[in-house]
Amino acid sequence: MIDNKLKKDFLASLVVFLVALPLCLGIALASGAPLISGLIAGIIGGLVVSLLSGSEVSVSGPAAGLTVVVLDAITKIGSFEKFLVAVMISGGFQIIFGFFRLGFLADFVPTCVIQGMLVAIGIVIILKQIPHALGRDLDYEGNFSFFGKNSYGNSIDELIEAVISANTGATIITIICLFILVYWPKLTVNFKIKAIPASLIAVITGVILNLLFFHLLPQYYLTTDSGHRVSIPNNLLNLKKLTETIPDPNFYGILELKVWITGLIIALVGSMETLLSIEATDKLDKKRRISDPNRELFAQGVGNIISGFLGGIPITSVVIRSSANISSGAESRYSSFFHGLFLLLSVLFFSSFMNEIPLAALAAVLLVVGYKLGSPTAFIKQWKLGIVQFAPFLVTVLAVVFTDLLTGVAIGCIFGLFFVIKGNYKNAFTEVNQDQHYLIRLNTNVSFLHKSELKQKLNRVPSNTVLLIDGTKANIIDHDIKDLLRDYIQSAKFKNIEVQIKNISKVP
Repeated sequence: MIDNKLKKDFLASLVVFLVALPLCLGIALASGAPLISGLIAGIIGGLVVSLLSGSEVSVSGPAAGLTVVVLDAITKIGSFEKFLVAVMISGGFQIIFGFFRLGFLADFVPTCVIQGMLVAIGIVIILKQIPHALGRDLDYEGNFSFFGKNSYGNSIDELIEAVISANTGATIITIICLFILVYWPKLTVNFKIKAIPASLIAVITGVILNLLFFHLLPQYYLTTDSGHRVSIPNNLLNLKKLTETIPDPNFYGILELKVWITGLIIALVGSMETLLSIEATDKLDKKRRISDPNRELFAQGVGNIISGFLGGIPITSVVIRSSANISSGAESRYSSFFHGLFLLLSVLFFSSFMNEIPLAALAAVLLVVGYKLGSPTAFIKQWKLGIVQFAPFLVTVLAVVFTDLLTGVAIGCIFGLFFVIKGNYKNAFTEVNQDQHYLIRLNTNVSFLHKSELKQKLNRVPSNTVLLIDGTKANIIDHDIKDLLRDYIQSAKFKNIEVQIKNISKVP
């Protein structure tokens, strides 16, 4: 059983590694950091955070959601070496967050909002990977903002340009890789090779096809220089080359207030992204395991301290890699660990081979991951749950797609809270009458939010009647409500209404 689990983890880790490699590079580039810093963060996310993590299937590494924060911070601090100190400080803050058990904050995010976040991430992946699939590799692989971080326009502009200027070689590779990804499990159902992930076969096929183009159809050949292939630094096995490439933290930065402020901002944003990712990953986990968010904050904190010390950018738990991990059959945290090990080995020993991988093949893998997250069935499922669930879900999808993850989730939560208040507002009171006797019962705890509705119900009570106001079911009655009742009792005398109060204190 253990051997079988390790086998599944090993194969899943290969897929995660292939997805993570270009993302680590792209996110570093989009953040204005050295490419090697993105790889270092990915390696630490795998080798260190996975073993300390509160989740069995979450994968950590550099996150697209932090690119704006990192880019702005490096500019304000004025030195990437001092920024690395801020990354270490952020890790210290996250350890403190975990110690004070602040992981519960993610529990306040409604399930419909989490589902909306997952679907939105799937849609964004598709929008961002279609240009790569068609050979338009001008945008960063790790850029997941709708409006982009470059001068090529927003995602829709890039889609249109990608279709107009589609690269034949990249398009052929994408189509064949997608065919493999969809039909590989069906084609191999009666063979032992079905255990090999379709993603791995697709990427190897992409490399072989591109090599065939080089020999048979050179006009379709995808080169590294044109940005159509993975590009990682070479010869890092050489100790001198390695030390020259990896940046060192400048610890004098610890004396600067802006470095500490940056560290706190990274800790807050990164922690929220991590908690949301863990919450989403638990919903994707086929075994429905519940992760320990406080342990996860501690793990991310340790990871960021080590990443900053070794020259890496900030780390968070990442939904894209985690979902790829789960869909590839991962059973435990060893899949994430192995993916970190593969990143390390690829940097030290296999950079030349890795640089042969076309981005189109990786785009095909991510397109399938995106579709699984953002499939139409997710919309149908939420619609069947009713408008109270569907409306916040849909708002979250649109908000995440057109803004960013944290902003979108915040908007979704606010919208969800509106529906909760609205539902609570409508059901707060029961109003019945028989002949000249009227009853208004408080069905729940009432606050100033219910003041308007209660006022309307009181005003509908006719003259020359008896009104009983029953607060038995309400544990908490706001001061504003009691003030309203006191005022009403005084005015009711002029309409010859006898008001009786039951189980509401401090109201005559």
